[in-house]
Amino acid sequence: MHNESNNIEDYLEMNEVIDYDHKLIADKCRELEKGTEDEISLIKKIYEFVRDDVHHSGDIGEMRVTCEASEVLEFGHGICCAKAHLFAAMLRFFGIPAGFCYQKLCSSEDVNKKVLHGLNAVYLKDLDKWIRLDARGNRPGLDAQFCIDEEKIAWPVNKELGEEDNPVIFKEPNPTVVEVLKKSNDRKELWLQWEPGLRDLFGT
Repeated sequence: MHNESNNIEDYLEMNEVIDYDHKLIADKCRELEKGTEDEISLIKKIYEFVRDDVHHSGDIGEMRVTCEASEVLEFGHGICCAKAHLFAAMLRFFGIPAGFCYQKLCSSEDVNKKVLHGLNAVYLKDLDKWIRLDARGNRPGLDAQFCIDEEKIAWPVNKELGEEDNPVIFKEPNPTVVEVLKKSNDRKELWLQWEPGLRDLFGT
């Protein structure tokens, strides 16, 4: 992995999608902060909240498409990229640098079709290292965990099947992905328009 920007401050910025000044996010962050002993325990608590308490839209059959961090929190669900927006926003609220990572994976329905998956990278100040965390949400067959020494994401890539990790830790959500999320009226429409994000990030 390598950073899109060498300026750590770029991984703390707020914008229309990463809207951590929203009252819903601020209130939830302060609630989760209670009882945490240090920054790493706070990151773990936020990660597990987004992973477990905010649903993946597909897992619950929810057709609404969410995008902005506050919207994901308000409705309690989002697809992987949307949940990554919320996770980053909640970390940045506390001044914890967080970036965005993307994978090209085989579709669960057709191994020859590729889909885009979004997750996060988080900077651990005490250890001076970035780690990837996947807050997509676990289900049978998926077991993403908060782990510092060994990466435990939902889908390690299978290069033999043409899967890829984009090696960049982006400072902002991919603009094509954001555009597709915002213009899709429902999740069915979203999947039909997902190809531009793949092309933008992987050239295919």
